[in-house]
Amino acid sequence: MVVVGGGISGLAAAWHLRQGAGEQVKVTVLEGSPRIGGKLYASEVAGVSVDAGAEAMLARRPEGAELARAVGLGEELVFPGTTRSAVYTRGTLRHLPKGQVMGVPSDLAELARSGIVSPGGLLRVPLDQLLPPTLVRTDVSVAAYIRARMGSEVVERLVEPLLGGVYAGRSDMLSLEATMPRVAAVARSERSLLSAARQLVEDAPKDAGPVFTSLKNGVGGLPEAVAKASGADVRTGVTARELHRTEHGWRLVTGPVPRPEAIEADAVIVAVPGPAASRLLGHEAPKAANELARIDYASMAVVTLAYPVDAFPEPPAVSGYLVPPVEGRPVKAVTFSSVKWPHLARDLVILRCSIGRIGEEHLLQREDTELVSLAMAEMGDVMGVRGLPVDSRVTRWGGALPQYNVGHLDRVARVRSAVAVQPGLAVCGAAYDGIGVPACVGAARTAAAQILDHLSLRGE
Repeated sequence: MVVVGGGISGLAAAWHLRQGAGEQVKVTVLEGSPRIGGKLYASEVAGVSVDAGAEAMLARRPEGAELARAVGLGEELVFPGTTRSAVYTRGTLRHLPKGQVMGVPSDLAELARSGIVSPGGLLRVPLDQLLPPTLVRTDVSVAAYIRARMGSEVVERLVEPLLGGVYAGRSDMLSLEATMPRVAAVARSERSLLSAARQLVEDAPKDAGPVFTSLKNGVGGLPEAVAKASGADVRTGVTARELHRTEHGWRLVTGPVPRPEAIEADAVIVAVPGPAASRLLGHEAPKAANELARIDYASMAVVTLAYPVDAFPEPPAVSGYLVPPVEGRPVKAVTFSSVKWPHLARDLVILRCSIGRIGEEHLLQREDTELVSLAMAEMGDVMGVRGLPVDSRVTRWGGALPQYNVGHLDRVARVRSAVAVQPGLAVCGAAYDGIGVPACVGAARTAAAQILDHLSLRGE
């Protein structure tokens, strides 16, 4: 069996294949880049191991933490010191109001205390309870629905920065069904979004535990542990260029065009981003390939800075803050890593600035030194930081974040339908059911189960 893609989705798929098939079955993972892990990667900044990509896993969705425990990292799991966060808007940092659902407010008093929206914007929100129903019968954009119910300011200054922090996308393009499923569910039946959000908050478990978890040396340590535990033959620097059905399974063509190498496989899991998956599936599953080619991807950069504690007039009191696009600032989000994860502190304030949303690729054409300067200017302007950082790191993630635009769930269903008619072929990754680690691990488990079912029907 071959897994194409050595990110966490592909490695988790390999691990699940080994769990289901045992050691007698050989699993090979092909990764085109020089390292495994995809967007999970950690390296040292000022002598401290800090994630350069994803830095947390949802703890309330169990697949990520369960996999970490299964591969021997249970003792390494850590939880945030604080999850209180803010929005930089209208000239200052303002705490996110309690009781919001992905930016949708449920408590007008909390929203008023936050100061995130103007007095006029605040007056617009309760009109939601007087307006006729906004009938949602098909998928719509997040902005279209929430703006109709609560006005533009809630979208621009609350919903937009939260979605931008997750997807680096735009709310007028992102799918309500795919990115805010709980809100989409109530949109089909509830007249008032404010009342529905209040009910969602009231129905949420009160003792669900921490929202996020990570690992002491960063989530970037998870891929190596999963790869080792899978027992797979992991090959880096090997790009799969073609995929063809054979009489007994599949043939993958790798290597440079003048010197191709063929790899035979009983089954294949394609766990690479949409564009690469589209190219690979073009011959055998053209309908799936066409749909995958239509998924847009956003690029971004993460600038990590380490400052002496005394560089801050006051130590950061929040885990981080988000910046709405209407503010016109290059930095879209800041995480105070050493506040969120106290074990990283070590007499330093370590922070990460995210730069770049979909459509802002021009920002990323700047040199690393310019991106560091932008991040330093952000800290000076917002936090009053003076002096230079003791260390910095710039990590670029080109085409890293799939955009779940309107119609995404239908597109994914069409991809899976086209792939399902090809026995011994499955897909998984961030392009399908969620971009977080638990969602990717869950999709990998499903793909592995499909392959194991196929092999059991063949009697292997």
